[in-house]
Amino acid sequence: MVKGLGHVLIGGGTGFIGKALSRILRNRGYNVTVVSRMPGPKRITWHDVQRVGLPQDVTAVVNLAGQNVLDVTRRWTEGFKQNVWNSRIQTTCALAKAITDAKDKPAVFITISGVGIYKPDNHIVYSENVAVSQFDFFSKLCFEWENAAKLPSHVSTRHGSLGGPIAPGDQFLPWIHIDDISRLFVFAIESTNISGVLNGVAPEEISNKEFSACFAKTLFRPALIPVPQAALNMILGEERASMLTTGPRVQPKRTLSLGFKFLYPDIKSACDEIVHTPKVKEL
Repeated sequence: MVKGLGHVLIGGGTGFIGKALSRILRNRGYNVTVVSRMPGPKRITWHDVQRVGLPQDVTAVVNLAGQNVLDVTRRWTEGFKQNVWNSRIQTTCALAKAITDAKDKPAVFITISGVGIYKPDNHIVYSENVAVSQFDFFSKLCFEWENAAKLPSHVSTRHGSLGGPIAPGDQFLPWIHIDDISRLFVFAIESTNISGVLNGVAPEEISNKEFSACFAKTLFRPALIPVPQAALNMILGEERASMLTTGPRVQPKRTLSLGFKFLYPDIKSACDEIVHTPKVKEL
C-alpha cells in the first residue's frame, strides 16, 4: 500500500490500542474512520456497518473491538462472559460480512486476538507455527475470534500486554510496548502480501516478577509485594484470574522473519520509555 493514500476503518478505535493506532496512521497521512457504539466526527456505528456496509474507499480494515475482560466492576458471570464473547465475535463477523459484500474490497483485514490461545507450559515456546488446541474459555474465544475473520487477506495479531506484580511471580508475561503493537498493525497494513498469524509480543521472554523488578528499578522504587493469587481469584473469579496468574512462553518468530523491527525488544528499554517519554512515537 502506498504511504499516505489509504483509508483505514478501525473497529474499537476509541480504546487504548485504537487511539494509538489512529494517531500513528493519521500522522502518516492516512484517512481514519472509527467504528464505535456512538456516532461522531470520523465515526460510524456498528449498526451502520450492518446496514450499509463499509464506507467508501476503505483500503484496510482493523478490528480491535472487545469488552474489557478485566473490568473489576463486573462480576465474572455467564452474562458478562457472553458480553465478552459477543463483543469480539459479532463485531468481527459484521466486518467480515461487510468486506465480503463490498464491491471494492479492502486490501487487508486485520484482527487482534490473544496469547490466551496458547496453553501455559514452561517447557513449550510458542511461535506462530506451533499447533494449538482449545483448553479453556479464553482459548476457545481466541479460536472462534480468529475463525470469524477468515478471509484470504486476513491477518490475526496475537498480542501480549504489560502487567504489575502478580503472585506467584514466576509465570511468563508475554508483553509488548504500545508503540510496537501499533507499528505492527501499520506494518501489516502496508505489507499487503502478509496473511495468517503474527505474534505481537516482544522477543524478550520475562516472568511477571522480572517485569515488576525492572519497572520498579526504573522508577527508583522498591518492587511492590505481589498481589496474592487468592485475592485475585476472589475479585476476578478463578477462571478470569488465570489470565494474570499464569502465562505462556511466546516468541514472535514469524513477525521477525517478515522484517518487522521492534523499537523496544527488551523490558528495560520499554520501561525506560514508558517512564521518561510516555507517548506514542511515529514510525
